[in-house]
Amino acid sequence: MGFRYVLGVDLDGVCADYNAGFRQVVASDRGIKPSELAPNRSWGFKEWGLDDGEFDRLHQKAVTEDRMLATLPVIDGCADVLWRLSDAGVWIRIITHRLYKNWGHATAVTDTVTWLDNAKIPYRDICFLGAKPEVEADLYIDDAPHNILGLRDAGNDVIVFDQSYNTDLAGPRASTWDEVEELAMSYVAKKSAVQPQLPGIDAGADRLGINTSPTPDST
Repeated sequence: MGFRYVLGVDLDGVCADYNAGFRQVVASDRGIKPSELAPNRSWGFKEWGLDDGEFDRLHQKAVTEDRMLATLPVIDGCADVLWRLSDAGVWIRIITHRLYKNWGHATAVTDTVTWLDNAKIPYRDICFLGAKPEVEADLYIDDAPHNILGLRDAGNDVIVFDQSYNTDLAGPRASTWDEVEELAMSYVAKKSAVQPQLPGIDAGADRLGINTSPTPDST
């Protein structure tokens, strides 16, 4: 198949708005309005008064009872940009740590794939794991500080997707998916080697109901 350029894409906080979905779960559990929970929070949710045990309980409830992973809002521009990158020949590899707790794996996997289909997000393979440096990719896009630092310590290139809990990390960083696209293509251009578009998918994303701007034919 020759050389391929792999983009490792995180889901929660990058493609899926976990913050918005989880806020609804926490607010419902406490009988308050979601607006009463701070929109800008640290990685550990201390602004929402969650310790590790309470987060584990509510996250498990969100996944197994509320089926949150199937209904999270899509972050603006994500699907369109990933389609353009895929059409340009970039290999999209979804990498997520959604198998967080035992006894909910089947639900998490099923709802993740359902969400990807409903969001019309293209991908060539998907990995469920926490140790992201163990996954081979040429470039990563992530929001979690520990993942970003771990990937960089292992010598990987990582784009930081802006969130309130990662503002102290050095760039490159992107606050929108248009910025992700610009940065990703600059990395691709350095290697100048990509695969043809996603196998089995006709040129362009319009066949799946996505409105995208025209892109040049890939070679």
